[in-house]
Amino acid sequence: MKLVVAISGASGAIYGIRILEELKKAGVESHLVISRWGKVTIARETGYTPEKVQALAGFYYDADNLGAAISSGSFKCEGMIVAPCSMKTLAAIAGGFSQDLIARAADVALKEKRKLVLMVRETPLSPIHLENMLKLSRIGAVIMPPVPAFYTNPRSLDDVISQAVGRALEQFGIEINAPDRWQGI
Repeated sequence: MKLVVAISGASGAIYGIRILEELKKAGVESHLVISRWGKVTIARETGYTPEKVQALAGFYYDADNLGAAISSGSFKCEGMIVAPCSMKTLAAIAGGFSQDLIARAADVALKEKRKLVLMVRETPLSPIHLENMLKLSRIGAVIMPPVPAFYTNPRSLDDVISQAVGRALEQFGIEINAPDRWQGI
């Protein structure tokens, strides 16, 4: 199994980092792209450096490298996760504007009918944001804001992150050791 993972500049870089860690544990081949502002967010919000995050991936591509393997439909993979997904990246994907490798790889996922999961991060949402999400949802993208589930009774921020990452990876059939599932009342 191969997955493309992208980290954009929105707050929440830890989601992408945790996804990479879980993919490594699961033996899934990961192909990583980090935007310029994603690198800034990693340094600002986490204890990681962009280089440490790159080392978590099986393969790393510069965001400006539109000639990378993942920019072609002939690159076989199960799909792509953008975590976090900024509104700038969302708009580029929705408009088919391959401004960088993240948008191009997402465009490839859509055109090849592969799963594309977008962990969008913004609040409040403007009508433009909502229209872009609806447009992408209608053509097959999974819009998955990392909204906490409090029925799991999270005891830490780590629990909240694990629950969101677990739900995102389930989209690809990957199970992780995440907080309990809803069992009903």
